[in-house]
Amino acid sequence: MSVAHIVVTVLAAVMAGFSGGSVFARAAYVVQPLAEYGVPRSWWNWLGAAKAAGALGLLVGLFVPVIGVLAAVGLVLYFAGAAVTVARARSYAHLPFPLIYLAPAAASLVLYA
Repeated sequence: MSVAHIVVTVLAAVMAGFSGGSVFARAAYVVQPLAEYGVPRSWWNWLGAAKAAGALGLLVGLFVPVIGVLAAVGLVLYFAGAAVTVARARSYAHLPFPLIYLAPAAASLVLYA
């Protein structure tokens, strides 16, 4: 395992964990756009849990690689879905945000190979 892989994976885990925690804390800069995009309020805890689980999975993956690969795949799919949701809501100015979170998760996945 390379230093680059460890750094990128930890960065992706911190970012996903922060994002999940922001949903749980109901930070206005996260939940207000969710409401504008039409994401049902009943989904918010599940979305936060998915991000938190992905973050934890990336960290565990540093010791058990198959878990890290699965977590990275899950986060890539999650943030790709988030980008699609933002695009469908025609909130194009917000489109970079899920992509910023997707990038380190995708990089971590690539570095497992």
